[in-house]
Amino acid sequence: MEVHIAKVHDVVKGEQIHGTPILVDRLWPRGISRAKLAGVTWLKDAAPSPGLRHWFNHEPARFDEFSRRYRAELDQRAGTGDVQKLVDAATAGPVTLLYAAADRKHNHAMVLADWLRT
Repeated sequence: MEVHIAKVHDVVKGEQIHGTPILVDRLWPRGISRAKLAGVTWLKDAAPSPGLRHWFNHEPARFDEFSRRYRAELDQRAGTGDVQKLVDAATAGPVTLLYAAADRKHNHAMVLADWLRT
């Protein structure tokens, strides 16, 4: 499975994507109009639950535990809804997961990409 990750703001500025672009944030990215992401699939329910997202609060010290909890959520949702749509897309060909988090090392897209690859 070929899964890439890119910050959505970089893509809007012209960074190249590989395969099908899929926005995997629960909330629409600030400062980006929907027109700028025309043709991008938005699978918001593949993102962490609101409770987990709020608990994590982008704190790097919580990333390991966040990763464990998010993977458990993904395992629980496997085969249904947006998670299954994402698996189907990644199985069909290369995908680029788009995220808006400021931290490029500690974000849910990294966990999601790893989960897809395993």
